[in-house]
Amino acid sequence: MTGFFRNATIITVCLFATSAAIAQDAAPLDADRVIASSQLAASGERDSRQEFRSLDEDVQALKKEVLDLNRDLFLLEEELLFPANSQVAFFISMDVGEYFALDSVNLKIDGKEVTNYLYTQREVDALIRGGVHRLHMVNLKVGDHELVAVFTGKGPNMRDYRRGATLMLNKGIGAKYVELEITDRVRKQQPEFEIREWE
Repeated sequence: MTGFFRNATIITVCLFATSAAIAQDAAPLDADRVIASSQLAASGERDSRQEFRSLDEDVQALKKEVLDLNRDLFLLEEELLFPANSQVAFFISMDVGEYFALDSVNLKIDGKEVTNYLYTQREVDALIRGGVHRLHMVNLKVGDHELVAVFTGKGPNMRDYRRGATLMLNKGIGAKYVELEITDRVRKQQPEFEIREWE
């Protein structure tokens, strides 16, 4: 019986020693696995970040291409709708603006209204600072045309003011540019309206 207990004790000690050895061998393996998996995760994160950066660059390049294409289409549309031979463009400019606060401009060609533009305060300020606004663009046949521009706004002493200007335009072959100009006539303290062709 004593031999049995001795053998059982030896077997138990052997089992404990073996399991301790196995545990010691297994510990580095688990640590290696953890290190390897964290390296894999870091590598995957780096790859996904690089892939996202590459995708963002592609999107930005595509946006630029779309904007360039949009600009080219706009220019092509203008060329098709308003060929240089029949094109007439109307611009409006303003000098000082002390005696006239512009509200709107109505433009008629050969008795037919082609545009009626209502100006915002920001647009009027830009005109006073020297800006020029393209009011309208149209195709006209070769020959004589009557232009009538009617300007409405506030005149001296903030009274409602409505004045017109007329021009007989001889349209030849080639593009024409017409300026509707508002200036201050200081001596009379009145605004002055003029339509003239650009040379």
